[in-house]
Amino acid sequence: MPFTIKNIIVSRLFVLLAIFVVPVAIFLIFNVTDFSVWWSNDPVLSAIIVKFLTPLTYAVSWFYFLILFANRFADTIDSMEKHTNIIPLRLKIFYGINALFVLFVFVFPLITPLVSILSFASMMWQLTTFKKSNWDEKQKVPLITKILAVAAAILPIFCTASIAPDYLELPIYLFQSVWVPLLDLVMIFSYCLCTALAIGSLLVLFANNGVSEYEQLWSDPKRDQTMLYIAILEILITIGLMVLAYANELTGNYPIIDLFYNLGFVIVLIVSIVNFFTGKSKNKKFRSHLLGYILAAVFMGSNLFIYDIELTIVSEWVRVISLNVLATVFIAVFLYTFVKMEESEF
Repeated sequence: MPFTIKNIIVSRLFVLLAIFVVPVAIFLIFNVTDFSVWWSNDPVLSAIIVKFLTPLTYAVSWFYFLILFANRFADTIDSMEKHTNIIPLRLKIFYGINALFVLFVFVFPLITPLVSILSFASMMWQLTTFKKSNWDEKQKVPLITKILAVAAAILPIFCTASIAPDYLELPIYLFQSVWVPLLDLVMIFSYCLCTALAIGSLLVLFANNGVSEYEQLWSDPKRDQTMLYIAILEILITIGLMVLAYANELTGNYPIIDLFYNLGFVIVLIVSIVNFFTGKSKNKKFRSHLLGYILAAVFMGSNLFIYDIELTIVSEWVRVISLNVLATVFIAVFLYTFVKMEESEF
């Protein structure tokens, strides 16, 4: 059942936004970077290829790719619950945000040339075969279709090859210009969000007499209002924790934020243990999310290293690695769901 807000299907809205946001992001990236054409010193030619032709080619490719697989992307988002049993529902929000950040910095630049080549070849394929509504899989593909598909791929290949030396450094540029400056913000937001969700999980645990709502295979409509209040409380707690965290970063006078982080770590462990045993006793078909909790506990627990000055560097590495491990797990599950998904109408 797709998640909706006021009759708006969130997954469809997310895909619709991506169809327009991704091309815009590509133009922004190419207009703030100092790419150049390696085979020419002509500044005008370089500007045309780098600032216009290449971003236009990549933007059109992603626009086509996202429209072509719009149904599959939306259905994948809706069906993540089926293939992410290891991840509690509340923590999927936390994992998903981190995954998007990692995708943008490290994955998106690397796959864009490949997506562009395949998209242009696919567009030409579609244009030359669209009249064959009842395409027979055994029927041979016309030679002209193959030739035109290969020819269409020449443009993205040319664009990529022209800026290849600089483009290969794009992940490094994004790492230095986006990842490093925003890492502290992402870490603070991640800790605050995870702590708030942990506190909300404990409240839900009490409200549901020992089992959190995302651990159940049953639902009670009478508790919907309670869940709404808890969700609102989680948002307020996240905002409050971020205020404390930033105040502590600026002045160092609010170390109480570390107490909340540690409280979140303890709550994650408690909720994990209680749900694992209580849930099984209440329902034989109970699905354990123990691994999902362990991953969250590892992330929250990495903050404990900060108390030892000598382990500060280790703490930072553990934080970054744990953040990337969580994101990688979520991305891998999303890709698996995407590949296995059967499309429906958008």
